[in-house]
Amino acid sequence: MRISVKTQPAGQDAEQLHSLRLDGRQVEIAETADQWAGADYRYFKVRDADGNIYIVRHDEPRNEWELTMFERAHAPADASERDLHRLLH
Repeated sequence: MRISVKTQPAGQDAEQLHSLRLDGRQVEIAETADQWAGADYRYFKVRDADGNIYIVRHDEPRNEWELTMFERAHAPADASERDLHRLLH
């Protein structure tokens, strides 16, 4: 799912996610839990104020963002797949 992302500088060529826009809904990022680099992508694992977890991928050469995973806080194990399906449709 393509998304819009607002970032802010975090020092020495790094960026920090500030908010995501999903289906017209803005999600404020409370914490960046992790980030790592792939071949042409940079991944961010972030949490919102409700504790929901999002993994987003930044295609750096194209400057495109994509939601690759969503997990609702304190949800049953199979809920994250249902929630992602709901977000995508």
